[in-house]
Amino acid sequence: MSGHSRKEDEVRRMLDLPHPKVPVDLTARASAHGARVLNRRRTWRLLLWLLVTVAVVAFTVWASAAGAVDGPAVRHDPAARRLVTAPNFLYARAC
Repeated sequence: MSGHSRKEDEVRRMLDLPHPKVPVDLTARASAHGARVLNRRRTWRLLLWLLVTVAVVAFTVWASAAGAVDGPAVRHDPAARRLVTAPNFLYARAC
């Protein structure tokens, strides 16, 4: 086979055959399809960004209305201190 493999000979035979005809409007159809794909991707990306923006705004409004960021109210009166300290019966057993 003069140094060529069987696959190389098969490829050479295929290339020697007449090439198939390409449709005349192939480039127009391909570019139209590409434009549709790009528009679809752009639309989905825009919709997802809008959804994320709406979710962030809704969370911000909820958090500010619910006071979730503020935390619990801090009381500095004596009644609050009594609630924080341990009950007296724990001190009685330790002594």
